[in-house]
Parts: sequence; C-alpha cells; structure tokens
Amino acid sequence: MGAPDTLPAGRPLLDHVEVAVPGAAIGPVAGLFAAGVGVLAGLPLGVTLTLAVALGGPVALLGGGYCVLLARGVFSIGAVAPLALYWLVGFPLVRLLDSYAVAQAVGSDTVLGEPLLSFLALQAMLSFGFTIGFLWLHERIAPRWLLRIRGHNPVAAALVERYMEHADHLNRRRGPQHPRRKSPHTSP
Repeated sequence: MGAPDTLPAGRPLLDHVEVAVPGAAIGPVAGLFAAGVGVLAGLPLGVTLTLAVALGGPVALLGGGYCVLLARGVFSIGAVAPLALYWLVGFPLVRLLDSYAVAQAVGSDTVLGEPLLSFLALQAMLSFGFTIGFLWLHERIAPRWLLRIRGHNPVAAALVERYMEHADHLNRRRGPQHPRRKSPHTSP
C-alpha cells in the first residue's frame, strides 16, 4: 500500500499526532533506561536527568516520526531494513546531541573523547541493535494503541487494516497449521 496523495478529511494533524504516540512513548523508555544507567554509574542527579532528557526527547521525536511515516505508507509493517536505515542516521545524531547536552551539564568544553567520525561510526554500528529493540517494542505497543483509537481516528483505522492484512499474509505464508499432538505423558 503506497502513501496516500492527500490527508484524510477531518482532523488530519491530530490524527497523525495520536498515531505517533506508540513510537514517541519509546523515547521516555530510552530516557529512563539511560537514567538507570546513570544512577548505577553514580552520576550526579543533574547529569542523570540531562542524560535522560537529552536521549529520551530526540528518540521520542524520531519514534513518533516513524509512526507517522508508517501510517503514510513510507515504511512497511515489520520491515527491518528501511527502519535500520532510518536509525542509522537518527541514532548517531541522537547520541551526538546527548553527548553535547551532558558535556554542557558537567561544564566541559570537550563533548567527545574521540574523533567525531569515530564516534559517529560506532553509534552507526550500535544503531542496528537499537533498531531491533525499537521495532520489537513498537510492535508490542502500537497495535493495541491503534485498536483503541481507530473508532475516532481514520489514520489509525487505516493502519489497523494494514496490520490485519500483514497478519493475514503471514498466516497464509506459514501454511496450514497442524494440530498439536498430545504428549504421551498427559492424561486424556
């Protein structure tokens, strides 16, 4: 299914913002994870909070952007490669912004301890792992959220329809399901 030429009638901006919620919600999760690591590392509270916000905020924006692009048909449901390219660019930028914010919080003139290209290359390599985690978490949150809002949100309703088509396609591809055989150790 390709991207629609025009936005659906009604309240298109609000509908897209509402569809973006699952991807945007992953930002605070990432921020909380970063804060937890900061606490375990014994970082001061201000640095820990900066770390959480500077990582979680941009991840929320990019995660919400992914949802909107998914709803617009730019991404296919469950497709890893295009999302990996998305985060190949996005994740290093998020980490660079995060490093800059933390350097400001600690009053350091040095943002990175290594050359910029080395930093970006490492973050690009790490972005694939982040992609897998993001997609896994998104696919657990988004369908439930979309089912909840589809009654008043035509963008969500269309995306739910795409999820249903995708599930049907996967079921057809798996072939007929064979009933499970009873274990010889279970009683009838």
